[in-house]
Amino acid sequence: MEQKNQTVTKLAQTAILAALCYVSFTYLQIKIPMPGGDATSLHIGNAFCVLGALLLGGWYGGLAGAIGMGIADIMDPIYITGAPKTFFLKLCIGLIVGLVAHRIAKINESDDKAYVFKWSTIAAVAGLGFNVIADPLVGYFYKMYILGQPQQMAEVLAKWSTATTFVNAVVSTVLVSVLYNAVRPILLRSGLMLKQEKKTGVLKH
Repeated sequence: MEQKNQTVTKLAQTAILAALCYVSFTYLQIKIPMPGGDATSLHIGNAFCVLGALLLGGWYGGLAGAIGMGIADIMDPIYITGAPKTFFLKLCIGLIVGLVAHRIAKINESDDKAYVFKWSTIAAVAGLGFNVIADPLVGYFYKMYILGQPQQMAEVLAKWSTATTFVNAVVSTVLVSVLYNAVRPILLRSGLMLKQEKKTGVLKH
């Protein structure tokens, strides 16, 4: 029963983070128009995808980003054709962050604030660093081979996407490092986040 309650709580938290991804991308973005009616944008949506992976694990965080920003793309006539790419890349961001933070560093087993801060930041850099490379690269092939855009136009869009994605990654890394390390102790005290004991492997409030 307790395991079932934990799953329900995680799903509810995933839904909240997905909503934050959607709102931050849709309403807080700075859209930069591009040739051919396309666009790129400055936004902090990825920060909440990473935050979800740090708080809930890679799959939940990845799904929050994929669903939240995937829906945001679907609701935007400019970005709607890129929704499948967005879903895939945001899921990957979450999985990479979760791998580094929870599988490698096991931050949920630590009470050392400096250790948790260091590895949560490294995990954010890993996930968002992947996105800086993958977003323009996948976007280039996606636009050229799936959407049928001319190669020259796809190259221009990829170059602009690299620049904006890098800026987004830097801002999101700083934001999520501060947010996660501020929110984590509060969630642990409230019981909304469970800490894993290093030796026994049991979860406790």
